[in-house]
Amino acid sequence: MTAHFLRDDDLSVDAQRSVLQLALELKAGTVAPRPFEGRSVAVLFDKASTRTRVSFSVGIHELGGFPLVLDSASTQVGRGESVEDTVRVLDRQVAAIVWRTFAQSGLDRAAAVSAVPVVNALTDEFHPCQILADLQTVAEHRGGLAADGPALAGRSLAYLGDGANNMAHSYLLGGVTAGMDVRIGAPTDYAPDPAVVERARAIAAETGGSVLVTSDADEAVDGVTAVATDTWVSMGQEDEAGDRTSPFVPYRVDERLMARGADAVFLHCLPVYRGMEATAEVVDGPQSVIWDEAENRRHAQKAVLVHLLGATP
Repeated sequence: MTAHFLRDDDLSVDAQRSVLQLALELKAGTVAPRPFEGRSVAVLFDKASTRTRVSFSVGIHELGGFPLVLDSASTQVGRGESVEDTVRVLDRQVAAIVWRTFAQSGLDRAAAVSAVPVVNALTDEFHPCQILADLQTVAEHRGGLAADGPALAGRSLAYLGDGANNMAHSYLLGGVTAGMDVRIGAPTDYAPDPAVVERARAIAAETGGSVLVTSDADEAVDGVTAVATDTWVSMGQEDEAGDRTSPFVPYRVDERLMARGADAVFLHCLPVYRGMEATAEVVDGPQSVIWDEAENRRHAQKAVLVHLLGATP
């Protein structure tokens, strides 16, 4: 059966640790696997992108492959060709398919018919590659490293803002898989999907992690290792921008909230809007690790591609 990476819990505890360890080694330059030598990887975009486009393109090249970058608007998908038919064309010619799209159901349909690994480069529901990069970043900056891989169990991460978005859902699943204490601070009307929370709690029961969903921003950040946020207006929600500001103001990450953490690092998947979801003092301050986090997308994504292809460094 072909292995895919569609959501964070597609990686087991051991697989996630292995991928994160490989990501660290790739960044350090101690290994240099080239599983795509002479092969191509399709990277499809239904949504705008900077970091995903750059990090996958450069990373695939570094793995020895050719990144075949396609914007859906310029392909037959943009004229109504089905996901299934598109994938059946691609999987005979590429080693893997990376897709940044809207509904998770479209990605699931792609994986159902694909003979090669399908990787979620972002959907409305999940952003698993970003969370791998974030876990790598926390491990680098807050001592979460052990001989057999990143030791993130017992660390804590608070996410503030829109708890119903893809980042909150992926922090829940990916964070507890690493054994972390994951806290979502969000307005009651913007709470995470209950099914995702239930799944995260089930994983946490096995890993020693924990889950807290609260509307109290102070409670969410008290004593945490990392504080994360995201834009209040995700792609596709631009028409709601005027209505989506006031509910999130109490969750704006500022110096007061950061001070409630335990020398916490600040994470943001970018783009960031200073003065909205976080103040400029935090974004550009000494606790911010967002540029390392952005770079780590490349290393984490390379690691997950190597893992999916079963390549050994």
